[in-house]
Amino acid sequence: MLVVTTEGLPGYEITTVLGEVLGVCATSRNPFAAGLRSTEGGPGLDMSQFLVQTRAKAVGQMVHVAEQRGANAVVGMRFDHRDFTNTWAELCAYGTAVVAVPLHVSSGAHAADRHHASSR
Repeated sequence: MLVVTTEGLPGYEITTVLGEVLGVCATSRNPFAAGLRSTEGGPGLDMSQFLVQTRAKAVGQMVHVAEQRGANAVVGMRFDHRDFTNTWAELCAYGTAVVAVPLHVSSGAHAADRHHASSR
């Protein structure tokens, strides 16, 4: 599954737009309650790992929804967030699910695959 922040996919033609897809992750506004041991590293998760894992969960959910709709790519992916209580925040990954095909397809191989094979 291709996930890009751009509106298009160079080298691909978007043949079908399947609509908006979302992935939502609720997370504690208190990172220590979520397993963070220190804001400065040390044992357990550090802040950057915590943020990466939270974003990865939201993106993973978005990709799952896109695949269920029959997409092979998501374009225009973005993140958004909001606090919905004093202790919880919502992180949302969203984009547009699409079906995209390579522009140069011959004998069923992708142009990138042919380029890679010819450079060996």
